[in-house]
Amino acid sequence: MVRKMIRVFSSTSRRLVWGIALLLFLSRLSSAATAPVDGYTVVASYPHSTESYTEGFFYLDGKFYEGTGRNGQSAVMALDPKTGKPTVQHILPPKYFGEGIVDWGPYILEWTWKSEICFVYDRATLQLVTQFNYKSEGWGMTHTASELITSDGSATLTFRDPNTFQETHHIVVKDDGKSIDNLNELEVVKGEIYANVWHSDRIARISPQDGHVIAWIDLAGLLPAAQKTEAEAVLNGIAYDAQHDRLFVTGKLWPTIFEIRIVPHDHRRPTYQASGIGSANAQQIAERFQ
Repeated sequence: MVRKMIRVFSSTSRRLVWGIALLLFLSRLSSAATAPVDGYTVVASYPHSTESYTEGFFYLDGKFYEGTGRNGQSAVMALDPKTGKPTVQHILPPKYFGEGIVDWGPYILEWTWKSEICFVYDRATLQLVTQFNYKSEGWGMTHTASELITSDGSATLTFRDPNTFQETHHIVVKDDGKSIDNLNELEVVKGEIYANVWHSDRIARISPQDGHVIAWIDLAGLLPAAQKTEAEAVLNGIAYDAQHDRLFVTGKLWPTIFEIRIVPHDHRRPTYQASGIGSANAQQIAERFQ
């Protein structure tokens, strides 16, 4: 009887030890899954208006394009990088709070925060071509070669058909299993999705396949605190010059657009292929907006 009890106790102990070891291993594995954090260096700086409450931002054909928010202050504009001044702009009626912008073929789309209205402009003149409705809050917008990608302030990124604006699929952005909320301004960079996180000094580099955070870019200290005019003067605005491999960032009410170079953490990352907009897709959207 004593021997039997010893055997049972010994078997139970082994199971307990193995269980603890498994938990420790899974804990270490989970910790290892947390995305690494990259740093940055400033390559150059460009002027930016401290009156611009930046909500949308991209670079194309030698110009910055910016969409600004707040009721009575919302606009979409093309900016001369040397002066920071608009070369052409369109001001929204005061009842609209402008949000993200995205280029698609010869057009720019600008949606609104809560009005559920998206405006479509001729990119060359910023003249209004048409508008349409959708269901959600509007935050950030960018695109792949075939789809638009939008954020709504949650952890979800929605992929949309550019010809209908209807959802094709979505991903939930997570780091180490934790959802990353407040995703804001977006940019596709070398096949990854870069996203500002509202009221954060970090940019998330996101896998478009499954939504996991590949890495973070920590931009703390980029703009001195003394140059931030209010609590909402936060990092928001990512633009990429694919032709010259240049990355730009700015913020709401910031005086500067920064060209930065990422200083990577010592880790390996998956890579993805990016490609340009097909002429067929551009033709389809042109036909829709005529």
